[in-house]
Amino acid sequence: METKKFLKQLLVVTALMVGAITLLSVVPMTAFAALGDEANPFKDLPPDGNIKPLVVKIVNYALTFLGIVAVMMIIYAGIRYVTSAGKQESIDTAKKIILYSLIGIVIILLSYAIVNTVIGAAAGGEAAI
Repeated sequence: METKKFLKQLLVVTALMVGAITLLSVVPMTAFAALGDEANPFKDLPPDGNIKPLVVKIVNYALTFLGIVAVMMIIYAGIRYVTSAGKQESIDTAKKIILYSLIGIVIILLSYAIVNTVIGAAAGGEAAI
């Protein structure tokens, strides 16, 4: 029975990830098409083939998305904590979610700093985007 539950959870998480990736890849392109070149955040990339600014922007967008997810998880855990009605199991679960979300936020912030520092240094000391 545990295997079925695990497979069901894995399927749900995979479906959510595929949906999020699809949404994140389709929405910006349709916005660029509708709003024209002025709305394109990649319009200022140099034509010399240097992809470092593009990589920094993609990583920053991904880390921003993950940060939003982490904050949403903290809100969810807070609601779960408040509505636990004194059930210790529910309280412990909410505390774990908050703890792991905070650890995730710290990792996201460190990743942001490391990526921008490393790419900035590799770009010859230029400031990262």
